[in-house]
Amino acid sequence: MRTAYSVETVRAAERALMARLPEGALMQRAAAGLAAACADVLRGRGRVYGARIVLLVGSGDNGGDALYAGARLARRGAGVRAVLTAPGRAHAGGLAALLAAGGRVTDGPADTAGDGPSDAAADVVADAWGGHVDLVVDGVTGIGGRGGLRPGAAALVRAFAATGAPLLAVDLPSGVEADTGEVLGDAVRADATVTFGTYKPGLLVDPAAELAGALRLVDIGLGPELPAVPDLEALQYADVAALLPVPGGGSDKYRRGVVGVVAGSARYPGAAVLAVSGALRGGAGAVRYVGPGADAVIACHPETLVHTGPPSKAGRVQAWVVGPGLGDGAEAAGAVDDVLATEVPVLVDADGLRLLDAAAVRARTAPTVLTPHAGEAAALLGVAREEVEAGRLAAVRELAARHRATVLLKGSTTLVAAGTGDAPVRVNPTGTAWLATAGSGDVLSGLIGSLLAAGLAPRDAASVGAHLHGLAARLAADGAPVAAQDVAEAIPAAWRDVGA
Repeated sequence: MRTAYSVETVRAAERALMARLPEGALMQRAAAGLAAACADVLRGRGRVYGARIVLLVGSGDNGGDALYAGARLARRGAGVRAVLTAPGRAHAGGLAALLAAGGRVTDGPADTAGDGPSDAAADVVADAWGGHVDLVVDGVTGIGGRGGLRPGAAALVRAFAATGAPLLAVDLPSGVEADTGEVLGDAVRADATVTFGTYKPGLLVDPAAELAGALRLVDIGLGPELPAVPDLEALQYADVAALLPVPGGGSDKYRRGVVGVVAGSARYPGAAVLAVSGALRGGAGAVRYVGPGADAVIACHPETLVHTGPPSKAGRVQAWVVGPGLGDGAEAAGAVDDVLATEVPVLVDADGLRLLDAAAVRARTAPTVLTPHAGEAAALLGVAREEVEAGRLAAVRELAARHRATVLLKGSTTLVAAGTGDAPVRVNPTGTAWLATAGSGDVLSGLIGSLLAAGLAPRDAASVGAHLHGLAARLAADGAPVAAQDVAEAIPAAWRDVGA
């Protein structure tokens, strides 16, 4: 399990650990790990000895980590130049260590408006080996930073990024919000990020996660000081494998669970087919389909049990999926109400999200899972889509609390939040940009619904479903475009890959 903690929690853990360590020991641990990561990058481009390294150094401990790491690299024969974005306020001990090791120090451009910072930044780059740099280390701001980069620092970052040298961020890319993943102004786009002690939420949640590049966690001994329950977590293969439903010797199709699917319409019959496709591959023993797309469903999946409706008359199920391609007429609204009135787990997606009664969802005693994309989430919250996309973590938490339901917020990083209790939000680590294709969400709904019917708890079903769905998309795409049905057909391969 990959876990992440808030800034406040990390700070408290650091204070507790530092109280038991010699002064400066924690920073030296971080600097040693950072220097090792820098050396790995440099070895990939040649060697450490003779390499040309630029440190972008701010006023906090983040800059101190960079300076001490730079001193270590300078002692190994690298040329190291620190560019100070806050002259006069850099970490004194780190600055002295770098100078003692033979490093050089330059002041960065002032935070003025207009082209002044850009012109000054270009001069700084030219002064650094004529811009022939092997590695740039971002130590401008740390986890306590707020808002985007200031003009001078932003100009420096742009200028050194233009050299083509790899950029490695210290703890997190400067300019991103550590707790939320928001990007509120200019920020560093790193090729890799070295973070200390634990992951921070912003490293795992877009849009900030997209700027972090490859992640490397350095153990500085913080683990024992961190609480048992993190703020954010991401399932890894072993976690997913442990949750996959496995039939026993005495299982039959009904004991394995039956999932009901209410989807499709005359206009969108394909949504029914795709939702059933996902459901058939999700671990349940049988799929009941209710809706006008029965002919299309049977043509593609003859093993499906079909019924004309209403859902409550279709036969016993252990979970329902309702909404994909359902339309917005009175019959569709009635189907959503009918399903929500049942006493089994229900997943609501797509058109169902527009038709649901929030009060009815809150009043349910059985679990409910909502699976909106950013636009649907914005409509449910009554805000602009851009607000959801910029603050995904806050949006999924608010949706879950408001509906007392498990919410899976789709997107470049899919998030899962429980509606009650203190369980951490889960972030899905799998997927591919090719997954942004029509109908892929219908497949996901069917898959999660099947996992619910097979007996998984709603938070686990949503998390496992998202993981398998993202992995299936990767396997199906293999670097090329995919259709939703391709993703559905790759689910068994993803299942085997996780369970191997």
